[in-house]
Amino acid sequence: MKIAIIGAGIEGLSVALHLLKLGHDVTIFEKSDLPGGLASGFKEKNWRWTLDKYYHHFFTNDKNALNFAKEIEHDVLIIRPKTSVYIDGKIYQLDSPSKVLSFSKLNIFERIRMAAVLAFLKFNPFWKIFENINTADFLPKAMGKKAYGMIWEPQLIGKFGDSSKNISLAWFWARIKKRTTELAYPKGGFLEFENTILKKIKVLKGNVFFKSEVSEIKKIDEKITIKTANKFYEFNKVIVTIPSRQFLKITKNLPDDYRKKAEKIKTLGVLNLVLRLKEKFLKDNTYWLSICDNSWPIMAIVEHTNFVDKSNYNNEHLVYLGKYLQSNDKLFSKSKDELIRIYDPFLKKINKNYKEFLVDYRLFKDEFAQPVVDTNYGKNILPCETPLENVYLVDMEQVYPWDRGTNYAIEMGEKIAKLIERNEI
Repeated sequence: MKIAIIGAGIEGLSVALHLLKLGHDVTIFEKSDLPGGLASGFKEKNWRWTLDKYYHHFFTNDKNALNFAKEIEHDVLIIRPKTSVYIDGKIYQLDSPSKVLSFSKLNIFERIRMAAVLAFLKFNPFWKIFENINTADFLPKAMGKKAYGMIWEPQLIGKFGDSSKNISLAWFWARIKKRTTELAYPKGGFLEFENTILKKIKVLKGNVFFKSEVSEIKKIDEKITIKTANKFYEFNKVIVTIPSRQFLKITKNLPDDYRKKAEKIKTLGVLNLVLRLKEKFLKDNTYWLSICDNSWPIMAIVEHTNFVDKSNYNNEHLVYLGKYLQSNDKLFSKSKDELIRIYDPFLKKINKNYKEFLVDYRLFKDEFAQPVVDTNYGKNILPCETPLENVYLVDMEQVYPWDRGTNYAIEMGEKIAKLIERNEI
C-alpha cells in the first residue's frame, strides 16, 4: 500500500519506520531541509555534536523513546542535572523532596504542605478525576497561597499567559507525574538521533523529500492526491503530522463542524534565543532555571552544557532563553538583536559579566509549539481518523493528558501504524 506522511518530525519518522517494517511503500514530505520539526537542530564549526534548536531531553520513564532508541541502535546518556527556580533575585535548587523540605522561603508547615500535594499528584494514577479541575483554583487551596503565588503561579503565567487561569489540573498532574531526577539525552543531539531514524528508513526503501511543502490534500475517487509546488502525487493513505491549523489550510473539503472543533484548541508559539559563551552563565551548575518572576520576558533559562558536556561543543557554554507566547505578541516579531537588548538587563541580574564572554547568539521561533490545555481540552481533541477517508491526523495536540514531547511523538507514530494495519485486516 502506498502511504504518504506529511512532516518529518519525530512523529512522522516514527510512523514511517513502523509502516515500512510492516511492508508498506512510504513517502515522507517535509517543508524544511532537515528532519525533526521542533526537535531539529544545528551544528556550528568545530562542534562534534549537534545542538537542538529548542531545549529537549528524555525523562528516564520515557519508555517509548528509550526503547525506540535501543531499536534503532542509538546510544543515550543518563545524567542527573540540577534544576532550580529563580525567586526574588536568588536561585534555589528545588528538584527533589529533600530540597522542597529544606526550601528556606517557606516555613516548615508550608514546605510539608506543598510536598504533600506534589506527592499526592505524583503517585495518583487517576488523572481523569483532575480533568475538569482548574489548576489556578486547586493549587492555592491545596498547598497554600504563599507557595502557589511564589513558585507555581508565576510559572503558569510564564507558560500560558492570559490562559493561565483556566489550565486543567490534568495537565499539571502529568507534568509532576512524569518528572524524574535523572534525564536522558541521545548521543550527538536530537538531530543526530533523527538522522539515525532516517538511515533506517532509507535502508527499508522509504522515500524522503525535503524542501517539499504540501500545499493541498484532496480525495479523488479512491485515491488521495497531494500537491507540492507544481507536482501531484497519488496515495492510498495519507498521514498528516503537522499542526491541525496547518492541516485545515491545506485540506479544502473538510466539514464545517470538524473545522470549528479544531479551531477551539489554542496553541502558543515559542521564542528561543541560544547564547554561545566562553564561560558559564549559571555558575551554580543549574541546568534548568524556571523564572518565577513575571516581570521577566523570559520563562526559562536552560544551560545545556550544565547537562551535556561542553567538550562536545568545542568547550563553549550553550544557553537557551525560552518563552512561550501568542504568535501575534510584539516580542514574536523581534529580531535576535532586538531580543538580546530586551533580555540584557534581566540576564545581568544573574550574571552581570556574561556579555564579555558572548561568542554569538541565534534565534529560533515557531508558531505552533504548545497547546493550551484548558479544562475543556479533552472534549475538543480531534481523532486520528479525519472526515476524509484514508486521511489521518497525528499531532502533539492529541497527546493528552501528557505534555507534548518526543516520547509521545514516538508513541503516537507506533499507534497510528497499528491503527492503519488493523483497518486493512
